[in-house]
Amino acid sequence: MDFNSFLSQINKLKKIPLGGIESQFKMAPELRKNFSSEDIQERNPKESAVLALFYPDKTNTTKILLMLRSNYKGVHSAQISFPGGKKEDTDNSLLETALRETKEEIGIDKKEITIIREITKTYIPPSNFWVYPFVGYTNKVPSFVSNYEVETLIEVPISDLIDDRSLGLKNLSTSYMKNIDVPCFKLNSYIVWGATAMILSEIKDLFKCLNS
Repeated sequence: MDFNSFLSQINKLKKIPLGGIESQFKMAPELRKNFSSEDIQERNPKESAVLALFYPDKTNTTKILLMLRSNYKGVHSAQISFPGGKKEDTDNSLLETALRETKEEIGIDKKEITIIREITKTYIPPSNFWVYPFVGYTNKVPSFVSNYEVETLIEVPISDLIDDRSLGLKNLSTSYMKNIDVPCFKLNSYIVWGATAMILSEIKDLFKCLNS
């Protein structure tokens, strides 16, 4: 999808009903599906926010940014995510959290970003976080400046995300699950699963609705 086509559909993207948990659960590990709303509430989750950022590349192709996190001591070490992180006491809103973290992690200032909408929050059991995703875009080819939290930036053409051939299953073992088949996206030779895949699934369904 070229970026001019993307821009022409923004008003529609703002109005399309969200797929919500139904969209997200298409790509949810079984572990996540076992948590009811009551279970989550009892755990009193912390709050975080992420930004799904769309932008043009040098050929005017629309891309969405993911990133491979650096290795650190934590359950999400070396996993693929969106720019974002924990809400700080100094953040006046979760949107401010997403924009602040985007600036810190990839160097894109909030003045360069237009927010399209907030989509459905996603619960992450291993770290006990609610993640609030925001979808936005920047009009120009970004000059990314990554900080120490980012190992690699992953620039995904939106056409690859929408293509059902990017879907698959991956057998994984982590610190909190062993030998489990999880649904995933295969994007730019990376396996994207978990909360990031769930958020991408809802975004994908929004774009699918544009052509239905």
